[in-house]
Amino acid sequence: MDYRAHPAIHRCVDALNKGDVIAYPTEAVWGLGCDPFNQHAVDKVLWLKRRKPEKGLIIVAASAAQIQWLLQGITPAQEQQLSASWPGPNTWLIPHHGRIPANVCGQHATIAVRVSSHPVVRALCQAYGGPIVSTSANPQALRPARDATQVRHYFRDSVYYAPGRVGGNPTPSVIRDLRSGQIIRP
Repeated sequence: MDYRAHPAIHRCVDALNKGDVIAYPTEAVWGLGCDPFNQHAVDKVLWLKRRKPEKGLIIVAASAAQIQWLLQGITPAQEQQLSASWPGPNTWLIPHHGRIPANVCGQHATIAVRVSSHPVVRALCQAYGGPIVSTSANPQALRPARDATQVRHYFRDSVYYAPGRVGGNPTPSVIRDLRSGQIIRP
């Protein structure tokens, strides 16, 4: 299904533009998202999740072109590594060089980035025109939501809801450090 024309996608993009938080399906779980450059929106995501700001968040994009400004300064070999793994459920820790707000990257010199293969995430990022925050849709210490019913149980009317279902991945994306290749989350 092509989600780009879906009315709920347009409502979510309007919400992103207004500094609100959205919930949407990803490759493995539902996510919460917002504009990564809107401090109020990021703070609301952190508050909804009861997540400490120093932990940092992930950002997701529809294409590497949407995050090209973050990829400046990486080596050709690193760029090839990213290209070989995207789009897909592969999240990379990339040095952000101060290009990301502190409430998004937390206490880290890197930012977790993924170019998603999920059609809803791609439609959202394409319609929004850039990357969005992506973190599992659950309060800290509770199970990540795998369906819209569970997300609504957690967050009720505090967020806007995208259409769709989670992809076929049984676990969240692998997180690797781009500089060392070390797997941070299998």
